[in-house]
Amino acid sequence: MHSLAGRRAIITGANRGLGLEIARRFAAAGAHLALGARDVELLRAEIAPLKVRFPTLRIEEHALDVSSPGEVETFTRWATTEIGPIDVLVNNAGVYGPLGPIETVDWSEWAAALAINLNGSVLMARAVVPGMKALGRGAIIQVSGGGATNPLPGISAYAASKAAVVRFAETLALEVKPFGITVNAIAPGALNTRMLEEIIAAGPERVGAVFHERALQQQNSGGTPLAKGAEAAMFLASEAARGITGRLVSAVWDRYEDWPDHLEALDNSDLYTLRRITGRDRGQSWGDV
Repeated sequence: MHSLAGRRAIITGANRGLGLEIARRFAAAGAHLALGARDVELLRAEIAPLKVRFPTLRIEEHALDVSSPGEVETFTRWATTEIGPIDVLVNNAGVYGPLGPIETVDWSEWAAALAINLNGSVLMARAVVPGMKALGRGAIIQVSGGGATNPLPGISAYAASKAAVVRFAETLALEVKPFGITVNAIAPGALNTRMLEEIIAAGPERVGAVFHERALQQQNSGGTPLAKGAEAAMFLASEAARGITGRLVSAVWDRYEDWPDHLEALDNSDLYTLRRITGRDRGQSWGDV
């Protein structure tokens, strides 16, 4: 376990699933926590055992809708007052959005999904960056997913927003690198959470037969343990990951613990980033020079 003693972290969407697991791991590693979620009553109930188990830590909760600029500003001020200057942000809050062919879904629901997944991530980053710059350090961790690297027919709001989030993380990483702040994204794997239940309930007509069958298989197999994504978040929040920035980390497939030994190779390449695949990347010489 990487030590997070003395770290002060904001975690969004912390009342269930991966967000809650990250909160548990961070507390066990010694971090003070400001936790946000829209359902604050559920959040309060879920983190009550953490407050008992770790009485010396500041573990606080507050209602938060990351798509609301006003709520993000209020939450960030509250978090800084309650636990001190924030040096870790985990942007975990996210939704699938409406499911089905693009011409059939409700447009307001599609736009709302982008407001949560993309705008919420940007708003939270904007809110904490000034304080991190003042500290001269910080780690911003964005939870991404399969939507960032693969097209997902019938789940377009999720796919589009997650790809945009990763590119935003890569861009922000360059903006804040001179200030000692790292920005990375995590693909946590196929998780058996409430979002998986949404896919199964939607049926093959709305999300496609192949994706729906894959979801059923995932449900039966148990999916990727939440611990995988939480461990990756802990690593990126810790001193061990100092210097790793602008990367999309697969919690399941990447040997990210070895990356600190190869910082120069990372800095001078597009390894573990989003990019366009050219013909020559696939051994074809007819389409590009």
